[in-house]
Amino acid sequence: MNVLMLDLNAQLKTIEKEVKTAVNDVIHSTQYIMGPKVLTLEGQIAEYVGAKYATGVSSGTDALLISLMALGVGVGDIIITTSFSFFATAGVIARLNAIPIFIDIDSDTYNLSSTALERWFKTNKEKISRVKAIMPVHLYGQSADMDLIIEVADKFNIPVVEDAAQAIGARYSSKSGVKKAGNIGTLGCFSFFPSKNLGAMGDGGMVVTNNASIDEKLKKLRNHGAKPKYYHALIGGNFRLDPIQAAILSVKFPHLDKWHSMRQENAAYYDKNLNIRGVKKPVIAYKREYHIYNQYVISLREKRDELRKFLAENNIGTEIYYPVPFHEQECFKSLGYKSGDFPHSEYAAKNTIALPIYPELTAEMQDYVIEKIGEFYE
Repeated sequence: MNVLMLDLNAQLKTIEKEVKTAVNDVIHSTQYIMGPKVLTLEGQIAEYVGAKYATGVSSGTDALLISLMALGVGVGDIIITTSFSFFATAGVIARLNAIPIFIDIDSDTYNLSSTALERWFKTNKEKISRVKAIMPVHLYGQSADMDLIIEVADKFNIPVVEDAAQAIGARYSSKSGVKKAGNIGTLGCFSFFPSKNLGAMGDGGMVVTNNASIDEKLKKLRNHGAKPKYYHALIGGNFRLDPIQAAILSVKFPHLDKWHSMRQENAAYYDKNLNIRGVKKPVIAYKREYHIYNQYVISLREKRDELRKFLAENNIGTEIYYPVPFHEQECFKSLGYKSGDFPHSEYAAKNTIALPIYPELTAEMQDYVIEKIGEFYE
């Protein structure tokens, strides 16, 4: 049996005709920059997450970057974020010559630890005035503990930029009711990288907000700061969403909740049947239906890399997210962190592995994955 980490062909077979029609519509319209397809997708995403405004951009990375630009982040400003995520989370901070301050993760959810964040503010009072934003990440499709994060941010009047790149549709039981990831803080950032639950056939991203002035700024910044054309109030960049990608995403969008449900069913199957000593299954912090399972990540007591090699030899795809935490990356050496500073992040980097979880995965495929993991360890 051959079990891919992600099989996009399986998804494509169900929507190929619609996708080709949507792409042809853009081709024949000859409107290849922005246009109605982008506006349609912006409306779909804003309504879906419950936000007033949405701005389509060129990637999830640029969604984060343009959000910080809209907040005026610059030289010497502090942005507080997790020590364990995809590189873009920290990279965009450094690109603006700001200073990333890393916080360790919760050992169960792999999201930024809200208690560690609270502790930082209690022990670094002299730096608080320089904090321009807090950037939690909803990793693997499960929301971070936002109530305490928002409480800390509100206490010091600090904006919250949600990195919801992996979490479109994930929900969180906040004190003020159930909310969707990306619509809890000041801005929410999404990625449409092909491996995401709502994935384009190339790069794409989206920023949502409920603040009209921030939204206006975002829309200027994505187009070189111009409004109207050739009149530049700001210095922005070329962060526009490709209308072909927007058209493809609008075709996929009506299927999104069904795909979430299929991933949740696959996760439940693993949870029921993956019972192997030394294997820690993902922890559900809220409810299963609130977790969209962009990834199904297990933690292994030992021999993670050896297991991955064994599974590959048996035609099972896996991935390691992420092998090096931010504080141990060479490019951040100047920040003065050292190994041992964030033990939960370091443990996750060395001991976790993602298993196939895509919607079209069959029970037979999952049984094979479970069987081979058991064979390796037992």
